Amino acid sequence: MRRYGKHTDEDDIRQRPNRKGNRPRTNIRPKHEDAAGGMVLTVDRGRLTCLVEDRMVHAVKARELGRKAAVVGDRVALIGDLSGKKDTLARIVRIEERTSVLRRTADDDDPFERVVVANADQLAIVTALADPEPRPRLIDRCLVAAFDAGLSPLLVLTKSDLAPPDKILEAYGALDFPYVVTSREELENGDAADRVREFLAGRATAFVGHSGVGKTTLVNALVPEDRKRVTGHVNAVTGRGRHTTTSALALPLEGAEGWVIDTPGVRSFGLHHVDPSRVIHAFPDLEPGTEGCPRACSHDEPDCALDAWVEEGHADPARLYSLRRLLATRERREGD
Repeated sequence: MRRYGKHTDEDDIRQRPNRKGNRPRTNIRPKHEDAAGGMVLTVDRGRLTCLVEDRMVHAVKARELGRKAAVVGDRVALIGDLSGKKDTLARIVRIEERTSVLRRTADDDDPFERVVVANADQLAIVTALADPEPRPRLIDRCLVAAFDAGLSPLLVLTKSDLAPPDKILEAYGALDFPYVVTSREELENGDAADRVREFLAGRATAFVGHSGVGKTTLVNALVPEDRKRVTGHVNAVTGRGRHTTTSALALPLEGAEGWVIDTPGVRSFGLHHVDPSRVIHAFPDLEPGTEGCPRACSHDEPDCALDAWVEEGHADPARLYSLRRLLATRERREGD
């Protein structure tokens, strides 16, 4: 066995060869300044389909990104084969800073949040007026998630030929956000799509809703013919829809600039990740009244300053009721 004295020379030190190659290891990562920009359209079992200029490019996430995952709507930087040809694969080397993130958890007790879509501007909440019956608690939860993410909400009520929309519109009228009421006939002849499209132009809009409410049917009416998705039906026994959309997919809006992002039908929308203090930002007429609230006020307690703010005529009492209902929805199950 060879031993070294106190005064060894560097030449005496044995260099172990790098089994993976002759290039020395380094912590310096390439900047990929020449990487091409793209947008993630869908994610399927680790493979991502991205739009690079006018081409669909299949890609995987680079190892250097670690556990950071790219989701639908992300702006990314890619290198490798960007031709979009069959059996080619590019690498995503950078995920650009997001302007918004829509999240949800499986339920209110689940600490693991799931990113539904990134960089959306608007959340279209689709609910049927009948078949299946509307679920106001689910609408409330989607609204809270939209306000928390900084997205503008849009309420789309379908199947108005089966039930009137008055009760639902009355419940959400004080929130003062846009809505569209459609019927099955209007979905078939394109009238519904034309009215919804007016709210989507120039925006990236994520569509969410309970299975069977007609969400994918509406999406199909808004996108080019060659990008339409499979639709399902409502079970006559359970009153529930069948999940036909299994992964989120960004589709170009036909007839105008914009993106339609179809997401899988949901049966629950957990809000474990939502900080209730951020929901007040969606109520600019009430927010100044919180200056007199005690520290960590829940806005639904005897010392809340919002009661006096409303009594003095600064805001509509219905707005305060709506705020408190949305804040309380995190403590309630959707079926309550």
